[in-house]
Amino acid sequence: MAAADKLMIRALAGEVLPVPPVWMMRQAGRYLPEYRAVRADAGSFLDLCYNPDFAAEVTLQPIRRYGFDAAIIFADILLVPQALGADLTFVQGEGPRLSTVTSAEDFARLGPVEAVHDTLGPVYETVRRVAGALPKETALIGFAGAPWTVATYMIAGRGTPDQGPARRLMYGDRTTFDALIDRITDATIVYLIKQIEAGAEVVKLFDSWAGALPGLEFGRYAVEPVRRIVAAVREAHPAVPVIGFPRGAGGNYAGFAEQTGVNAVALDTSVDPVWAAREIQSKCCVQGNLDPLHMVLGGEALVTATKQTVEAFSAGPHVFNLGHGITPDADPANVDVMLRAIRG
Repeated sequence: MAAADKLMIRALAGEVLPVPPVWMMRQAGRYLPEYRAVRADAGSFLDLCYNPDFAAEVTLQPIRRYGFDAAIIFADILLVPQALGADLTFVQGEGPRLSTVTSAEDFARLGPVEAVHDTLGPVYETVRRVAGALPKETALIGFAGAPWTVATYMIAGRGTPDQGPARRLMYGDRTTFDALIDRITDATIVYLIKQIEAGAEVVKLFDSWAGALPGLEFGRYAVEPVRRIVAAVREAHPAVPVIGFPRGAGGNYAGFAEQTGVNAVALDTSVDPVWAAREIQSKCCVQGNLDPLHMVLGGEALVTATKQTVEAFSAGPHVFNLGHGITPDADPANVDVMLRAIRG
């Protein structure tokens, strides 16, 4: 089947389908017992990311179990800063830890953009393996972190509640901050194009901390780098759609597609579907935005909320998804309940 004929690609191209294609953020993850088994065999989280055998397997697991319309490659947004020279570890129960970039001297120690070619070779091999193993109707999504979100981790060395360290560098040393954003942007362009060359049919940019950008800085650091990435990807691969996810953007969701050129906008849980259908879906495909908590609780509330989301977006192009990633405490059986509510 040609990529253009797959339900996911058709929706992203603007087609209104009677049943929306569906996948879930973090669909290959800790809520699945088969993922946990592979994770135990792999060793560390990074060992899992960099081993194409293991990474391809966990990418394919939710496709085998649920028959989603798209698979998303198993990797992590912080592999790009690691490729650029940042020290990266994952602490069990606490998350990532990176060496920090808080000065011009720190920035000078980063490696060149070209480092993503060799260092991230195992990710491209994972993409190739998954592309060759997926059912013919299933689309393959590659991804990267958006530059602002990646920068927040590189500056703070970890996740923070308000991205205060990144905002302090942004205000206090604009030259270094801008140089870091540019380096990440250029590396992300190379990274996504390499994923597409390996077999990705869609790419997605996760800007998980976009909502922390104040005022005009949203346009400067959430919009402009994504615009540059989309333009470069489109120049190299015009047929490959791009999904943008500026989580927490609030009113800045309106106009994001036009400003960046993305083909679809992923919506977080806080976004009112009725407002989004009027202000966003009228201009491009939307993705989202069921509350992930329903995947934990299940029951009639899950069925009702799923059907309400489908109905709210039924008049325009829509890819059904959660408003954020499925959580480790979710019940895998609730995914089946959700799929029956969508597909009937």
